[in-house]
This record gives sequence, structure tokens and C-alpha cells, in this order.
Amino acid sequence: MTRGFGIVGAGVIAAIHADAIAMLPDARLMAVTDVDGGAAAAFAAERGCPAEPGLLALLARRDVEVVCVCVPSGLHAEIGVQAAKAGKHLVVEKPIDVSLEAADRLIDAARAAGVALTVISQHRFDPGLIKLKRLIDDGALGRLVLGEASTKWYRTQDYYESASWRGTWAMDGGSLANQGVHYVDLLRWCMGPPAEVTAVYSTQAHQVEVEDTALAIVRFASGAVGTILSSTAAFPGFPQRLEITGTQGTVTVEDGQIVRRALITDPGPPAPDTAPDTAPDTAPGASPDASRDAPPTAAESDPAALGVASHAAQLADLLAAVDDGREPAVSGQAGRDALEIVCAVYESSRTGRPVSLAS
Repeated sequence: MTRGFGIVGAGVIAAIHADAIAMLPDARLMAVTDVDGGAAAAFAAERGCPAEPGLLALLARRDVEVVCVCVPSGLHAEIGVQAAKAGKHLVVEKPIDVSLEAADRLIDAARAAGVALTVISQHRFDPGLIKLKRLIDDGALGRLVLGEASTKWYRTQDYYESASWRGTWAMDGGSLANQGVHYVDLLRWCMGPPAEVTAVYSTQAHQVEVEDTALAIVRFASGAVGTILSSTAAFPGFPQRLEITGTQGTVTVEDGQIVRRALITDPGPPAPDTAPDTAPDTAPGASPDASRDAPPTAAESDPAALGVASHAAQLADLLAAVDDGREPAVSGQAGRDALEIVCAVYESSRTGRPVSLAS
């Protein structure tokens, strides 16, 4: 049986969703729509599907079972609620929205309509994160004591000026809400619910109304502590990093791969899981400084340079959840949980006081 997808919003991230759908053997992109008809038409022509003139037309299609919401963040709930009421299952790009009130409206609408809702946090499906979570759940790290999430990326002023909604509180949020939220979600997934957040943010390198640098200390309900660092002002951009420390060891993940695993019971290799211990630092014939001097080529410096496999895995999980009658692995509530931390960082930064969160 072919599972039909529709995409709302034909911007940069829509291409990733289309590629992910194409990777699934029983899935097909049936239609796309965008408020910019020309953009929708161009996207549809490239992908070999119809371009619908508006949201209602796309939602009226009986061959669309799942809707991917790829509009600006501040419109996620507005579009998602309409899709849920039309009986469509939902894939909502991160963050779930820019306010907890909007997130709650979307979650409630999906629940009332009996449709599945997943919020994109594709890195939960990265190989290194799957291994790390298994180690935590198996108790291999012991009692967790410290978690560190770092997103030090680089975006130019042109990036923010490429669309009027970028860099606004109403439609986007800053570096933490847009770029750092992925690793905020991973930190909470690994460390559990937060109890208190203390944070500062600033706008360092861009002419935008939102922050481009944020730093937070998190106290978790378990008693563990953590840090969150997010920036789009860190030239030239660095891998996203998650490090989890417990009483029995530490695991470090960079861009979805374990780069260090040191356990008291099993120190493990110093090299990444995906590379042999004898792998050279540079390519044959390259100078010793070549890798250090090479410009970054991934998402840390290019917003369009995102992998597809983990997105596809999350879409496949949504379809399996529909078939099994269960919640997707990354539910609407999980998306809200990550947003709650982001909102607490912003509130603490604005008030200069710690923000307490209910467990």
C-alpha cells in the first residue's frame, strides 16, 4: 500500500522531507503547496508531483495521508491544527512552534482528531545517539551527573535576510529555537526532565531581533546538572556535540556519531566507532594541517547541507506508529518538552532569574 505525503511549504527544509519520503519504499509525495505559487510550482516540477493552489486543496486530497509542515516555525500550530482536523497525520518541523500555548493547541488538536503527530528530531535516529541511549538505559554510565549540549554554528547576515520571518521572535526564534533545539531535545532525552534553568543570551554578530548566542545551566530533576550552548556566530561552524557523563563513564557524540566512549567497565577505543583505530588524520598526500584548514561543508555552516537518512527513519517510525496504534518515538509532547527548555532559557535571560520547571 502506498502511503501518500503532502508537503506544506516549499522552502529549504522541504527538499529534505521530499528526499526522505523518496527513501521509503511504500511512500510517495503526492502534492505540495506554498503561499508562493511559483515556489510550489517549481518544487512540484522538480519532484514530479502536483502543486496545489492552497492548503485547503492539499488537505482535500484523499491520497494524502500524512502532511509535512515545513512552514516558518511560528505557523506550525496554525497549519498543523488545520491538517489534524482534516484527518491527516502530522510531521512537524522543529521546533513544534515558538510558544507553549501554540504547542498545546497543536497537541490537543491531534489528540482530538485521533491522528499521529511527530516533531522532527531526526538526530534521535542517528547511529551514535541510538548507541548512547542504549548505554544509558542499560546503566552502563551509572548514575548520570553531567550533560553538555553544544551547537556552535555559523550563519551569515544574508541567511537571516533571505526571508522576512528569519530572526524574528514571532516566526523563528533565535539560534537556540532554530538551530540548537535539536541538541536540547537530545539532552533532555538522555538526562530526563529539567527542574531549573538559568541562562543568558545576547546578539553578537547579526542585525536581528533575536539572540544569536545563548548559554544555559540546567539542573535536572534527578539532581544531575547540564549546560546548553547555542550560537550562529561561531565562525566557521563546528560539529554539534553532546557529552553525557555518569558515575561509571562518559560518552561524547559529535554530529550523530560517538567520538569517545570511556567506561570504567570498558574504556573503549579512543577513535570514533565508525573508523578504525589506525585511521590517518589526513588524506594521503595532504599536508598535516589540511584537515584543520579545510572549510566546513556540513550543516554547521550551510543550512541546506543536511543528511536525509535520519529524517527518513523518523518518517518511517511515524508510519509504523500509525499501523501499530502507538505514539511515534518523537511525539508532540517530546517536541513540547524541548520547547519548554528553550522558552525557559529565554525567560531566564530576560528576567535575570532562574526559571523553575515542573517535573
